[in-house]
Formats: sequence, structure tokens, C-alpha cells
Amino acid sequence: MNAEMIAALRELEREKGIAFETILSGLEEAMASAYKTWWKQEHPEGDDDFVGVRALIDPETGDLRVWLQQLEEVEVEHEGELAEDEVPALEMKVISEEEVEVTDEFKGRIGAQTAKQVIFQKLRDAEREMTYEEFAGREGDVVTGIVQQQERRYTLLDLGKVEALLPQAEQVPSEPYRHGERLKAYITEVRKGTKGPQIVVSRSHPGLLKALFALEVPEIEEGIVEIKAVAREPGHRSKIAVSSNEPGVDPVGACVGPKGSRVRMVVNELRGEKIDVVPWSPNPVELVANALQPAKVKEVRIDDATSTALVIVPDYQLSLAIGKEGQNARLAARLTGWRIDIKSETQVADESRAPVAEPVPEPVVAPVPEPVVEPLATEPASDPAAPSSEPVDAAAEAPADT
Repeated sequence: MNAEMIAALRELEREKGIAFETILSGLEEAMASAYKTWWKQEHPEGDDDFVGVRALIDPETGDLRVWLQQLEEVEVEHEGELAEDEVPALEMKVISEEEVEVTDEFKGRIGAQTAKQVIFQKLRDAEREMTYEEFAGREGDVVTGIVQQQERRYTLLDLGKVEALLPQAEQVPSEPYRHGERLKAYITEVRKGTKGPQIVVSRSHPGLLKALFALEVPEIEEGIVEIKAVAREPGHRSKIAVSSNEPGVDPVGACVGPKGSRVRMVVNELRGEKIDVVPWSPNPVELVANALQPAKVKEVRIDDATSTALVIVPDYQLSLAIGKEGQNARLAARLTGWRIDIKSETQVADESRAPVAEPVPEPVVAPVPEPVVEPLATEPASDPAAPSSEPVDAAAEAPADT
């Protein structure tokens, strides 16, 4: 270490934005570790478990000073009493230290190699930390990346300094991602990893729709127009409810743009996803009616107890209000937070004309008498006076001839 090395570190601080104190502290730790390894080689008989090293580099001249420390094991103080089966923790405590002379051999070969490794490692760590800090506060922003790699479980987007991960769960099934094409995505999470920051992005998040409108509509960026609610089925259709903070500004017209130019840019970025822009209203009746656009609503009946809205539409608007496979009604329910029941005028009229059925009295069932079982008759005793049922033999009863 010398003054030239210190000047190089100062220059590195200006170019890379790495704090000089950070590099100097890392160099001191690395020099102490390297000196202990060198000391073990020079003193193989020594007990290095009880030997420590402290290094100090002069920030002006670059001179290196080293101290050898004598260590001993001591118990860590605990609050309260230890359990019977608990072993007290131990730590190494410095008893004494003595400054030693640093040889030219260590300063030359070992010192230069250690300094090189530490500087490169600090550069990598600092770049990763700077990248993390750059993206850590951008959760909810839209970034533009280039598709680099596509696998079954995820797609990688190159953002320049770092790669972003687009998981399969955050992708739109109907969207093909081709290598080399530019793609806008919504940052959902930024976390630290062993190899640098990991950025997770999404193409299906409702926040992507809001952010794209904010990019295309200056009134949203300025706070004049506000997106109150978003309901989205990625790749198919979306609805947004907008309001204006200034009376003279039409929020729907501001989002649609001249001849639909603004909303068309968002539709193109979402690969043809249909978007309905409806006005927001604090009145739930108006909000539910607006959310079902483009269908025309005749009447809305609100039930606060069950959070249900009964919507009555003309007969020819029923299929449009419900939408393909119930899509329009489903998106309207998500947008408003109300459970929506749609009926045509004919259905409501039929239900109102239907007579109320009177309760039918239950039939009275008479108890069934138990059957009387008569005992079997026995044959009567033979009576000589009674006529016999057997055939009479006339020859036997005739008197005999005398």
C-alpha cells in the first residue's frame, strides 16, 4: 500500500460512486485475514485459535500497520439464569495486542494480490447494492425490457443493468414472447439475492393498466384525472373508472384522447386487450349503471344489506349487459364491489304479474283403524239330533223284511 493506491481508490470513488471508507475498511479486514494466514505458515507450531490480527491503513499515505492480538475464551453474559441443560455461549476476548513489523514480502506479493481481490469484490458488491437501491423504490413502476430467455416457468427481460424475472403466473396466456422484442412490464417485487437484486415483473397485474394510462394521459400524471378503480381479465377485456378533480375536464375524454389515440396506444401495448373507460360516481346507482357500459341500463335497485344491485335493462340490451360468458357483468361487479343481478324488463314484469300462491292447507289424514283379526272357528261336537251332512244310504235305513 502506498500513496498511489490511495489516489486510485479516490478516483474509483468518483467514477463508480463507491465510498472511499468502504473500500478502505474492506482492505483492512482483508489484510488482517491475509496476515494471519501468512503468520500461520511462518509459525506452524503456534496456536492460531488464540491469535488475532488487526490491520490499519493510513488514509493519507497508505501505510499498513499490523497488530498481533492474544485472545481468550470467555462466557457471554446472559440476562437471567440459564436452564440446567443450556450450555453457556463463549466468545473470544482480546487480552493484549502488540504491533509487529510488516515485511516487504507481505507488502509486495501478498498485499497486492489481496488488495486486488478486495477491490474487485467491493466493486461487485457496490454495483449490486446500487442496482438494488435504484430499483427498490420503484415497485409499482413500469419498465421496458428486451426478452432474452424464455422457459416454461419464466421469461427473462434485460433491463440494462440487471435482468428481471417474468414468472408464468404473471404472464398473459394469449401473449407470445419472442426473443429480442421490447416489452413493458410492471414491477411487483424487488428483493436481494446472492447474485444481486432480483426483480419480479408482471404483465397481468391491474397496476400495469393504470401505469400505462399514466404514461399516455398527462392529466393523470398531473393529478387532474384520477383512476378510481380497475377490473381486468388479462388478454381479454378491462374496465377502468375515472374521475376528474377539475369541473371543466372530462375524465373519459381525457383518457380516450383525440379520435381514441391515447387509449389505442394502451390497447396496442396490451396486444389488443379491449378497454372500457367509464365515469366514476360516489352514488352506487350511477356507478353500477356506468360500469355496465356499453349496455344501457333502465333502472338500478340497491340492497345495502346484501350488497346486491338489481339491474333492469331493456330486452334487447340483456345479452350486451351480461356479455360473452358473463364477462361484462363480472368485470362490472369487480369494478364496483357490488354483486350485480341483471334482469330484462319482461322478466321483471312477469315476476310482478305472477299471482302470489296462497298457502295450501295440509290435508287432514284420519287415523287408520287397526284390522280386527277374528280367531279361527273350531269344529262343533257331533250331535245325534242334528242332521248329518254326510250322504244317507237309503238301503241301510230301510227296515229288514221279516
